[in-house]
Amino acid sequence: MKKGIIGKKIGMTQIFDESGKVIPVTVIEAGPCVVVQKKTLENDGYEAVQLGFGDMKASRVNKPRKGHFAKGDVAPKRTLREFRLEDASGLNVGDIVKADIFAGGEFVDVTGTSKGKGYQGTIKRFNSARLKESHGTGPVHRHAGSMGACSSPSRIFKGKMMPGHMGAETVTIQNLVVAKIDAENNLIALRGAVPGPKGGIVSIFNSVKKA
Repeated sequence: MKKGIIGKKIGMTQIFDESGKVIPVTVIEAGPCVVVQKKTLENDGYEAVQLGFGDMKASRVNKPRKGHFAKGDVAPKRTLREFRLEDASGLNVGDIVKADIFAGGEFVDVTGTSKGKGYQGTIKRFNSARLKESHGTGPVHRHAGSMGACSSPSRIFKGKMMPGHMGAETVTIQNLVVAKIDAENNLIALRGAVPGPKGGIVSIFNSVKKA
């Protein structure tokens, strides 16, 4: 990973390119992030930096985190994320990372928490087909159907598509294009959709599949 930053999803809108073509974009408030902790090969076995995003009242910070922030002599932050950067040695505790580390046209990957859907059936959760709604099917049009054979194997195989909790998972969207950067307001416009609701916290880092 060459560069990364924490951001907050503002919402979706659209912009126009030079030829007048509409581009759907997700606007993210990326940074400013402060380096809270630096991990080194000698002490931790790997190189990484821990970034903090979003100010937080000192009265709302518990004692362990208060000591963690005091050790780095940085103001309390609401969100902490660790990034294993290739040039982590070039950053020091207290350094500020802003949205201008990225440029227009770059490919990035975005990780966020998807919207929670609660307990859902197999049709919404796995796109299963409905049963017919006539000729005596009964009130089971949206049920899961057969669970498997009877005497053999006498069990339900793991991975069977069944009702259950849907959403609220960590999701990574790859190869999104940076459509526009507003360095003054710390805004990044990414072409396409980003997981999570408005106000959700996301991590942005350079794409692992596209240079």
